[in-house]
Amino acid sequence: MTNLDKYKGIIPAFYACYDADGEVSAERVKELVQYHIDKGVKGIYVNGSSGECIYQSVEDRKLIIEAVMSVAKGKLTVINHVACNNTKDSMELAKHSEVLGVDAIAAIPPIYFKLPDYSIARYWNDISQAAPNTDFIIYNIPQLAGVALTSILYAEMRQNPRVIGVKNSSMPVQDIQLFAAEAGSDYIVFNGPDEQFLGGRLMGAEGGIGGTYGVMPDLFLKLDDLIASKDLETAKKLQYAINDVIYKMVSGKANLYAVIKEVLRLNENLDLGSVRRPLEPLAEGDIEIAKEAAQLITEARSTFIN
Repeated sequence: MTNLDKYKGIIPAFYACYDADGEVSAERVKELVQYHIDKGVKGIYVNGSSGECIYQSVEDRKLIIEAVMSVAKGKLTVINHVACNNTKDSMELAKHSEVLGVDAIAAIPPIYFKLPDYSIARYWNDISQAAPNTDFIIYNIPQLAGVALTSILYAEMRQNPRVIGVKNSSMPVQDIQLFAAEAGSDYIVFNGPDEQFLGGRLMGAEGGIGGTYGVMPDLFLKLDDLIASKDLETAKKLQYAINDVIYKMVSGKANLYAVIKEVLRLNENLDLGSVRRPLEPLAEGDIEIAKEAAQLITEARSTFIN
């Protein structure tokens, strides 16, 4: 069984990096990887929701993970989300990921058609079979995928020796308790909803994968440390401060990740481009929202870290 320690901690979901023409920029990918290394996070989760994977081609996603691994290999735990809406492409990405040496692959269930559990299990197991020497993480995000991971399906998937746990992004925090209790200490549950990182960790999550970690990784690292040291009163205050940032970033017209990229430009001097249509890019009013979010992050850093 895999030593799960390399997955326990803060794992930001990696953002899509584009050039001025909206095409994937390998150089900007590499810059973002180095940023995460410098921030001291445990790893990165590539080509997931935050990476705009639904709007990218198989070749785009290969280019991204190749650029990631050229910098991150041996320095960060790398999880590559490989799910496409068909098994063939998903298996191709899984095989490619194993050749590159990622630590784990992950997959949501297929979307659009509502499939029975046995079809989802076959889909996940086929993907895993294409990367037989690589850990496999189930991605449970029912509010977007349209199907939830059930206890029966999770038990079936644990028959696959490469399955090591669940990235749980369902909103009920008790799902974390359920998955952790059913699987035991040989498996890991990652908290998904960033707004309830504290609650998820207390309910049994041993790591976190989140879409807003990357814009304020030091705040999530501090929050994780506060939980480990059982300073829950300060942890609650920091979680509230983090949530204020998130609420601000989702308050405009633009897609969340367009705002996040602007905040990173303001606070970290990182230019990752915009987002890919049909995601909404920054509108005029969103610039002020990004500035306010950037300031909230700066204030939280001053209060809880500096």
